[in-house]
Amino acid sequence: MTNPICDKKSELVEKLGVHMENTEHLAPVAARILAYIILTGKVGTTFEDLVLRLCASKSTISTHLHHLQDLSKIQYFTKVGDRKKYFVINPDKILQKIDDMLSTWCEEKQLHVEVKSYKESINALEQITPAETFDLSFHNDYIQFIDEASASMRQLKIKIDNNKSEI
Repeated sequence: MTNPICDKKSELVEKLGVHMENTEHLAPVAARILAYIILTGKVGTTFEDLVLRLCASKSTISTHLHHLQDLSKIQYFTKVGDRKKYFVINPDKILQKIDDMLSTWCEEKQLHVEVKSYKESINALEQITPAETFDLSFHNDYIQFIDEASASMRQLKIKIDNNKSEI
């Protein structure tokens, strides 16, 4: 009899793994390791569990674990009396990703503000016809979206930073 929770976790490891192959530019096994660690949570997962659950060789898992640690995507902790390493997501890497996202959004907003300003100056010219007038609604909406998304992301960053030990 299959365990529906394990089945769902395996399905999500695959979906999230494929996503991270593309977005994080990771090798397939590294992406699956990272996905599995994300779905395991703060209790962490061991090297042995990764070998068993991902059906990969010890050397493959080891290589990708070292690579993910080198990228600071994961970290490990140990338990008293237990020689195993328990791998978890590095919360500092999540915060760095949020900072990168906010920086990109800030640059995009600035570009839209400049483009909008240029278009406003063109619209203010007396010789321009109504057909030549720029519609500024997209820029207004996009700037508002970036402001709201950035505010939400900053709030998320504060929550993550305050709860680092719980990730």
